Amino acid sequence: MQVSVAHHPPNTAVLVLRGSLDIDTAPSLKANLTRLVERPRPRVVVDLGGLDFCDSMGVGVLVTAHRSAVERGGWVRLAAPSRFLCRLLDTLGLTEHLSLHPDVATALKD
Repeated sequence: MQVSVAHHPPNTAVLVLRGSLDIDTAPSLKANLTRLVERPRPRVVVDLGGLDFCDSMGVGVLVTAHRSAVERGGWVRLAAPSRFLCRLLDTLGLTEHLSLHPDVATALKD
């Protein structure tokens, strides 16, 4: 999995993911997200449009980052999730708790 970060004002980061998010790559995502959500009032958009696979380890990292951001007065928003990922999150009962957006531009709007 490839991870890149772009910063947008005000104090918002966009994390772009490409490839497979699974047990082997989840630690890399966790390290990147942890660094971003440890800031005061973190605002992070995770662009999922380039993912071709996501397993439960990946979902767990996203949920943990979301909770950490909310505890610090911020948020983590998920942009461009695939149909598969939307169904998975819905099946797990997470669509009511996570902020899903069709694209990065929409996720960046307040």
